[in-house]
Amino acid sequence: MIKAVIFDLDNTLVDFMNMKRRAIEGAIPAMCDAGLNLTPEEASKIIDEIYSEKGMEYQKVFDLFLQRVLKKIDYKILSAGIVAYRRAREAALIPYPHVYSTLNKLLKMGIKMGILSDAPTKEAWLRLAYLNFHHIVDAVVTSEDTGKIKPAPEPFMEILNRLDVTPKESLMVGDWAERDIVGARNVDMKTAFAKYGDTFNTQTHNADYELDDISQIIKIIEAENS
Repeated sequence: MIKAVIFDLDNTLVDFMNMKRRAIEGAIPAMCDAGLNLTPEEASKIIDEIYSEKGMEYQKVFDLFLQRVLKKIDYKILSAGIVAYRRAREAALIPYPHVYSTLNKLLKMGIKMGILSDAPTKEAWLRLAYLNFHHIVDAVVTSEDTGKIKPAPEPFMEILNRLDVTPKESLMVGDWAERDIVGARNVDMKTAFAKYGDTFNTQTHNADYELDDISQIIKIIEAENS
């Protein structure tokens, strides 16, 4: 019987890559207007290189970008970029279709809900609060809580502990097969691959279920619990 659904956050509940792209596209012209002497294409290439090196959650990308380009941080350019980035990010931070309705249905069904993310804790909570999901979820675990990232077992066991459910009573939903699905299966959780958020063109995921739309979770749980 499924008592809890645990979601990855980025590219499972929200289109993280689209949000990131839109935010960078907003920041670069603002920095150029503030005095950055690069073409948008040149700036975009360097920022992409930094994210490739440091990871997509790197929080000081513009500081490092300016250090590489100017050999110093110009705070006029930096502040213009950060403000424009945040405005564009918030405009682009929207959930996938049917996320709100699905979470509300799970809530009415009495299903516990958790978030398991490799994002920094503050960033994960900011996204959840902006989307007004922070009132719905019962527990949130990030990489900072255990010092481990998926597919290590520690994050999965921590979210199960906080939700007070066993692995067999939970369903893990995620878009990254090598982290979300492998990690969940290794601790005997049921799994659902969020194909609608897949950015890797995944051919094999070995999940128990495949989701073309998040709303399909409802029928899965009804079938499991019948």
